Amino acid sequence: MREVSIDPIPLDRLAGLLDDDRVQNLLRHADRARSLLDGRVVWNVSATATGGGVAEMLQALLAYGRGAGVDTRWLVLDGQPEFFKLTKRIHNALHGKDGAGRTFDDGDKKRYDDVLADNLEGLKEHVREGDIVLLHDPQTAGLVAGMREVGACVIWRSHIGKDARDDVTDGAWQFLRPYVEDADGLVFTRQAYVPEWVDPDRCWLIPPSLDPFSTKNCDLSEDEVLAALRVAGLLDVDEGAGAGADLSFTRRDGSEGTLRPHDDLVEQGGPVPGDARVVVQVSRWDHLKDMQGVLRGFTAHVSDMPDDVHLMLVGPDVSGVSDDPEGQEVLDECRSLWNDLPEPARRRVHLCVLPMDDTDENAHLVNALQRHASVVVQKSLVEGFGLTVTEPMWKGRAVVASRVGGIQDQVVDGESGLLLADPEDLDDFAGRLAALLDDDDQMRRLGENARERVREHFLGDRHLVQYVELFAKVCEGVSR
Repeated sequence: MREVSIDPIPLDRLAGLLDDDRVQNLLRHADRARSLLDGRVVWNVSATATGGGVAEMLQALLAYGRGAGVDTRWLVLDGQPEFFKLTKRIHNALHGKDGAGRTFDDGDKKRYDDVLADNLEGLKEHVREGDIVLLHDPQTAGLVAGMREVGACVIWRSHIGKDARDDVTDGAWQFLRPYVEDADGLVFTRQAYVPEWVDPDRCWLIPPSLDPFSTKNCDLSEDEVLAALRVAGLLDVDEGAGAGADLSFTRRDGSEGTLRPHDDLVEQGGPVPGDARVVVQVSRWDHLKDMQGVLRGFTAHVSDMPDDVHLMLVGPDVSGVSDDPEGQEVLDECRSLWNDLPEPARRRVHLCVLPMDDTDENAHLVNALQRHASVVVQKSLVEGFGLTVTEPMWKGRAVVASRVGGIQDQVVDGESGLLLADPEDLDDFAGRLAALLDDDDQMRRLGENARERVREHFLGDRHLVQYVELFAKVCEGVSR
């Protein structure tokens, strides 16, 4: 196991965005947390420290926790490719989208148990009786029993799920249930994701949140955006665009980084013309994010789109995401689709991969891309929550997203974004996108309302308060 370094961030940083009542509520809960957790460590265990929404949320929440005087720490699993292939199957099955996940055999169980048995030995070197251990997603479920034996308060947190059960989701839960059902607390994003066997007294609903001051979400000027995208080779503008703008960014540890020049981030389509308006989807190369469907829908109706609109599909360099083995396959499918396009459509579609060797630079580029976009798309087939929706909403961008999972809790259709009733209806997707791009007033109104909705419901103060209440209840109820 590897520990991730976390530097504290003071809670005061959030105060300027909050009403007085929210500030006081946050400070009261911080006082309660310091008293409740005095002498305890709150351990978080996840599959990876980079490349996904869970890692991003943990980085921010743990930093604020440390800033509040709570000893919060983060450990990352050791695992081999075969283990992560298995847990990806479980992940997809919980979304109901992988027939191979319908059943899991004894070989799967042995592979899973062997990897987590090794990790458990490493975890026992850190955790003491009375500590709180927060285990994230299917990769960590097999650690619950071992941590309870140590005498820790154990919480298992599922960040994924599907609104309607089926035999595929049931197969995944049948595999996970023996590992997690005896946890002291179980946390889900939505009520619809909670299996019927979960004890209501030990079940908590806590949606994710966004850190508005992170590298991915902090304010950038228009010149800083243009300069970043030009230097990264993502935008074809003259050398004067953003001239003199700062190319630096603040890293998670508070140090300063500087954007490196790149010429290899656009896989297909070349850099976007500087005078084009851009529709962007930023996500993992994952079948459930349906990058292929976005590409098909846009290009099938490219003649209906305003002439100045281009599409950017943006994901990570797949070699840098260790826990997502299907990334290369999805990227290759998108490359093949692009190669088969007629030349006029091909010129208006751009496949981009962002570097993962520097996660803070990656976040800075995502920030610039979302701010440069006219519309941000998240056409997921299923989605546990979707920080890639929350992020552009905070930046005041109009969002077109699927009416699935946690996205429908974030976006009020027609008010703070547009929701697609059927994400696989590519004609409807393209039609609504084209109409929105022809309506500047609607894009502006949706963006303004989106930012306010995030401020009201999805900032870190709400998330931190809910965790303090969870820890208090769990610690109070544990007697072994």
